Amino acid sequence: MSDLPRKAVTRTAKLAALPLGFAGRATWGLGKRIGGRSAEIVAREVQQRTAEQLFKVLGELKGGAMKFGQALSVFESALPEDLAGPYRAALTKLQEAAPPMPARTVHKVLAERLGEDWRELFIEFEESPSAAASIGQVHRAVWHDGRDVAVKVQYPGAGEALLSDLAQLGVFARLLGPLIPGMDVKPLITELRDRVSEELDYALEAHAQQVHATEFAGDPDVVVPGVVHQCEQVLVTEWMEGIPLSEVIADGTPEQRDRAGQLLARFLFSGPARTGLLHADPHPGNFRLLPPAAPDEERDEALGASDAPDDRDIGGGVATAAEPGGEWRLGVLDFGTVDRVPGGLPRPIGEALRMTLDGEAQAVYEMLREEGFVKESIDLDPDAVLGYLLPVIEPAQTEEFTFTRSWLRSQAARIADLRSPAHQLGKQLNLPPSYLLIHRVTLSTIGVLCQLGATVRLRGELESWLPGFVLDPEREEGTPADI
Repeated sequence: MSDLPRKAVTRTAKLAALPLGFAGRATWGLGKRIGGRSAEIVAREVQQRTAEQLFKVLGELKGGAMKFGQALSVFESALPEDLAGPYRAALTKLQEAAPPMPARTVHKVLAERLGEDWRELFIEFEESPSAAASIGQVHRAVWHDGRDVAVKVQYPGAGEALLSDLAQLGVFARLLGPLIPGMDVKPLITELRDRVSEELDYALEAHAQQVHATEFAGDPDVVVPGVVHQCEQVLVTEWMEGIPLSEVIADGTPEQRDRAGQLLARFLFSGPARTGLLHADPHPGNFRLLPPAAPDEERDEALGASDAPDDRDIGGGVATAAEPGGEWRLGVLDFGTVDRVPGGLPRPIGEALRMTLDGEAQAVYEMLREEGFVKESIDLDPDAVLGYLLPVIEPAQTEEFTFTRSWLRSQAARIADLRSPAHQLGKQLNLPPSYLLIHRVTLSTIGVLCQLGATVRLRGELESWLPGFVLDPEREEGTPADI
């Protein structure tokens, strides 16, 4: 694998080849059918070849192309099963890995950012990356104070590549439609492009991660690695072991699936309430399932957390389990994309959800209009709006709910069917810009829960963490909701 392709013409050519590949496989499939093979078998082979080429190109290009592929991967559960099968393996690969950049490029970046004597900062440094993602790759190392660390190195030219890829993918968005039937992928690309500058800024990422690491230190459920050092294009954090969530999805036990799902839901709602930040990249590659901390491990980690960082460090320590011998914990990585939500998720979300569950059609409709989900020029039947929303929030109607691919497919099909009342009503609803990222994170998390097939007590998490979901007795009736 050569260095990250940076010239727009090179990257555009690779992306432009995708539609030609689709056409070529269609012609190949026609030839096979004329030759006597069944249409069903040929169609599956065409889908498989299409998936392999599409995600091979996205992975090689990294940048915005791979970021887009990762965003698509969490929606895999919504695909009809006959389409999901051929794509599932290729999608999963994007959640965890990509072709690495050469060691010479890594060394060049480290020398430029950490100094020519950068190796003196490490007792050990593994040349082969442990993970490669959309704009950077991670190397395992041992920091000069003996801590195991993850060294995240940004690809040279990642910013230019990201913008170029997303612009080109917008042109070919219609060709990617079969991956998510009924969903317009252009707004997703636009949103990703708007977040480029923040994700490229490792100082912002380091701050967001350290805020979470400090808040969740000692938490029995969630572990966030502390930040060790940060500079332009390089981010060093505590190393985290654990089972990648993609492996739990593929081979996890029912206990692991349910626990991972419960903690994922808990982190989605408790994180904003506790930190004022929303982790906005919830694909399985960013989560680990960790065993309970052993007594010796917990004591060692606690001692490490008390050590003062050196003058190059901006943080130290790592969150640990409060009580050894407890349950599995959720490890959270990659805080490059966050949404700032002071006070937690917006109160109107919780209030509208509660009123929908209570069947208050008119009140829900008025709140949706007030928040901009229904434009002033649109008039809708409040009861029809309630009927549209209720199936979607089914997981919050009972004490616990089992998320399944079939349930998500049924919801996607109901909204995507051009003949259905739900589709016609959905086209008239609006998504205010301030809710774009929250909406994406919520849908993505539901997608992962369905991949896990987890049974989750979602209602309890909403009651504990979502502002407005539980009726406040001190709030006078008719008082406008705080935002």
